[in-house]
Amino acid sequence: MANPREAGTQPVEVRIYGQVYNIRGDGNSAYISELAAYVDRKMQEVMSSTNTVDSLRVAILSALNIADELFQANRRIEQLDAMVGERSHDYANLIDSVLRKEKSPTPETKAQ
Repeated sequence: MANPREAGTQPVEVRIYGQVYNIRGDGNSAYISELAAYVDRKMQEVMSSTNTVDSLRVAILSALNIADELFQANRRIEQLDAMVGERSHDYANLIDSVLRKEKSPTPETKAQ
């Protein structure tokens, strides 16, 4: 019987920038292939836009582009998280004010 932890460690053959790599990972093979295809696309884009064929230079520029995408996505997540936090705080205050109004005695309940 196979060890469940080894289930995702079968090597996946991928092609990036004309080179074949056997990648092992915890993810499923389709996911690893998708990642490799994304890196390959980025490298092809860099090569096309810079007319550079030096694979190391293309790889570094592609890595910088991918890092930029990651940093921008993280900044956007932080902005959205801050916005959600502000709105949650506003809604909590609104709910508190409604609950305080409901608990405060009205002139009708004082007379009883």
